[in-house]
Amino acid sequence: MVLGPVSARPSKISSLRLTWLGPPFSVCRLSSADPVPEWATKTGAFFGAVRTADEVSIVCEEQLVPSGVRHEGPFRALKVEGPLDFALVGVLSSLLAPIADAGISVFVVSTFDTDYVFVPAGDTDRTAQALSARGHSIG
Repeated sequence: MVLGPVSARPSKISSLRLTWLGPPFSVCRLSSADPVPEWATKTGAFFGAVRTADEVSIVCEEQLVPSGVRHEGPFRALKVEGPLDFALVGVLSSLLAPIADAGISVFVVSTFDTDYVFVPAGDTDRTAQALSARGHSIG
């Protein structure tokens, strides 16, 4: 797909190509006053930080999380191959509906170019089956 200006006409999703990212990840919660910790940024595959008035959420490789930090995981990440055009409609819906139908929880991060869907590491096979059954390809 080609990234371009947002068009007046949205495009619908039929199928997407997805790739599993290698390492297991954790989602960490810090106080809203905490700086983004250096330990979280020492990664090559994926790192994300979001600050709100209530918290700082960090997504990073599980092995980097020090003991004592509140976190959930391990998660595996599915990357939607992109870049995705901003005019596409239903990207996340086409992925999350079959995952939800399979009874699997998710954590999602979106970037300018694409989306990442994090699922519990123990649910990777069921996730892949649910998405493949809906026409998505996973490599």
